[in-house]
Amino acid sequence: MALLPPPAPPAPTASATFDQLVEKVRYHGVYSTHQQAHDVVRRVLEALGRQLTGDERVELAARLPREAAVFLASQIPTDRPLTGWGFVKDLAERTGSTSATTRWDTGSVLGVVARLAGDDLTTRIIEQLPDGYALLFGRAQLLRAA
Repeated sequence: MALLPPPAPPAPTASATFDQLVEKVRYHGVYSTHQQAHDVVRRVLEALGRQLTGDERVELAARLPREAAVFLASQIPTDRPLTGWGFVKDLAERTGSTSATTRWDTGSVLGVVARLAGDDLTTRIIEQLPDGYALLFGRAQLLRAA
């Protein structure tokens, strides 16, 4: 009798509803209303969707609630990836916000997203993107090997 390999583990799925994600962002970002946090989640995930490609993009979308995954996937990735600072600056210009406010918004959203994504996927996302994203995901920015 031939032994079959063990079945593959099921693909990770979203562990929170969209409203729970927004409320976590509202709490961590200290936003006064649910709508304000919702708008920040949308803007940051759309901006991330312009930067993230490949398997990491697909896996992240699978781990986010459906509504959040739609924000991420609705954007066509750019052929000119931005550094972390460039990401914040670009988003600030698109939204008419200050760089400081946009940095706060980005960290509030991506910190929650990192917890939903898990350590392994978050590490792979940061490794795929240019320098400067680790801090936006709530991690220390380590030097990359040459």
